[in-house]
Amino acid sequence: MKIGVRTILRIASSGLVVLVVLAQFVRPAKTNPIVQADRSMQAHVKIPDDVAALLKRACADCHSDETVWPWYSNIAPVSWFVIDHVNHGRKHLNFSEWQNEAQSIPTRTLDHRLEEILKEVKSGGMPLSSYTLLHPEARLTDQERDRICNWASEERRRIVRRLKKAGRLTLIESLC
Repeated sequence: MKIGVRTILRIASSGLVVLVVLAQFVRPAKTNPIVQADRSMQAHVKIPDDVAALLKRACADCHSDETVWPWYSNIAPVSWFVIDHVNHGRKHLNFSEWQNEAQSIPTRTLDHRLEEILKEVKSGGMPLSSYTLLHPEARLTDQERDRICNWASEERRRIVRRLKKAGRLTLIESLC
């Protein structure tokens, strides 16, 4: 018995449809935990309005608990990638949980989060190109990148000055 190409394509297509339908039942949780304003980055770091707007536009979907979930985050297997990406972004840096992260960081590296923002934005590593491909509004111009980097640098200096003034930063720590 000879099986034709059309038959093979129909069977393969049907199998693919069944797999896609079954994949819809495997759904990781999409979460947006309640944001407590006193724990947010804005409660602990001075952020000018223009910088806050840039961070919200380019970073907040992956780096805060205020993610605006796009329609395609409801369709497996794309949803698996999107949800994992957001969870990873929040784990690395979460603007909504700034206080908790800062409390667990030793004094000499309290500015680590700002340093990471500075490095990633300056290098063009953030926002990710896979994100800006579907969210062109998240793309940052060179001037916007400079604005975020200048703010992060100044805020890092302000934190060091504040810690020195409070006697919580030693000379050795300030050199690290």
